[in-house]
Amino acid sequence: MTLKTTPFDAAEYFDDAESQAELLADAFETGDATYIAHALGVIARARGMTAVAKNAGVTREALYKALSEKGDPRLSTLLGVTKALGLQLDVKPIGPGSLGA
Repeated sequence: MTLKTTPFDAAEYFDDAESQAELLADAFETGDATYIAHALGVIARARGMTAVAKNAGVTREALYKALSEKGDPRLSTLLGVTKALGLQLDVKPIGPGSLGA
């Protein structure tokens, strides 16, 4: 008996702003650049990659490449995508003494 599988796309399950923000917050908490890019890619696909790319000021192809597993988005791309997604990045200290004090 052959096992039949279907492709899984997490973007289908992150269909509201709250779950998307939680995914991205979790990614940033890890500090893992690959996870952050992946999370942004999931959210961009959930919202429509073409529209996000246009609003971020990059081509769709460039956005797919930047947010791919081997991608490394430039800071300007990161900022453009978060703005296009209607998200705001906040910075806070990790804990006491975390800033070298």
